[in-house]
Amino acid sequence: MIVNLKRIIGICFLLSCLLVGAIMVSLSLGAANVGTAEVVRVLMQGVTDPGLTAGPEGLIILSVRLPRILLAGLVGAALAVAGCSFQALLRNPLADPYILGVSSGSALGAVSAILAGLSTASFGMPLASFSGAIVTVMLVFHVGRVGWGLHTNTLLLAGVIISAFFSAIIMFLISVAQNDDLSKIVFWLMGDFSFSNYRFILIILPYVLGGIGVLYSYARGFNLMVMGEETAIQLGIDVERLKKVAYIFASLITAAAVSVCGLIGFVGLIIPHAVRILFGPDHRLLIPASALVGASFLICSDTIARTIAAPTELPVGAVTATFGAPFFIYLLKRRRV
Repeated sequence: MIVNLKRIIGICFLLSCLLVGAIMVSLSLGAANVGTAEVVRVLMQGVTDPGLTAGPEGLIILSVRLPRILLAGLVGAALAVAGCSFQALLRNPLADPYILGVSSGSALGAVSAILAGLSTASFGMPLASFSGAIVTVMLVFHVGRVGWGLHTNTLLLAGVIISAFFSAIIMFLISVAQNDDLSKIVFWLMGDFSFSNYRFILIILPYVLGGIGVLYSYARGFNLMVMGEETAIQLGIDVERLKKVAYIFASLITAAAVSVCGLIGFVGLIIPHAVRILFGPDHRLLIPASALVGASFLICSDTIARTIAAPTELPVGAVTATFGAPFFIYLLKRRRV
């Protein structure tokens, strides 16, 4: 289904309204519920006079909940767009942001930082996680390159093999970890937004927005790529350039996302499928719609994770898996993937 600009703008506007609604609901819910009118008042006061103290409600909303919600939205958008890009690049409906080993490299970096006692430093664990992911991206790219080009099957095999190797190292490190470190490792491996702050948002914001912008500029190429490389070449697409750009920038935004919150499954797998079913396969709409739906989905999942068993907090990855696994089984039964 090819969509026109008016339809793209209209659907994205509706999804943006949905995202704003999810943010407002999430700001209201928690261990201490705050009314919607109070949330709006605090937000307006925060915009007009940021230095003014807004009382306990203002502290909860502006210092605790808002940075967590914004970070969850950024991560959800990043993972959804990365999954959409990898599915087009590999022409594989089961592709997700972690399929080429970014998750295992990031996890190895984070686990190493925890065991080395760097998790208490402000940027110790995110920096180690991001570094591990980038090293993995470079390694998979080097192994998966055939001559001057990228062969998608070779790239996929390289990612799987390197991911399995790093996972074995992680299992060894977990087996020798102390109990205190073990709980931190488990929460990170299942996703955790409890340490969110505005600094993390400012760090990953340029990576996520810049990466999504670059990937969106290749939306037409993705549309042709899913029809086959030969077809894309015949229609004037530089397929090798497209594959390199898609791999590098999709991996980059995935690395930035997981470095601040850990591994969160199913977002990059199911969101592109859901959006494709609802609005069609045109990547000019699929990419921005996936970003908006992914942001809303992860904000809602994190809200459930921090409220359903309050004051105990669940890993957000457990919530996304609870919703994601049945939905993907439904897709398989419907033969829509």
